[in-house]
Amino acid sequence: MAIILRLDRVMADRKISLNELSDRVGVSNVNLSKLKTGKVSAIRFSTLDAICHALKCQPGDILEYEDTGEMPEIQE
Repeated sequence: MAIILRLDRVMADRKISLNELSDRVGVSNVNLSKLKTGKVSAIRFSTLDAICHALKCQPGDILEYEDTGEMPEIQE
């Protein structure tokens, strides 16, 4: 299983820069850049909510599920 982040695609569709999204959402450029490049293992619902509000999109526009045939490890 893999969750793929498509933030870069949605940002390009909306013609919004990382700096502008950072200002609108209140999340640092560094953290948004990690989201944009998929180098994160978790995202807070409050952050996802703020991003969706700023980009006028649904969470499914940003997150995509791909079945790799492997069961993920659950971290508690």
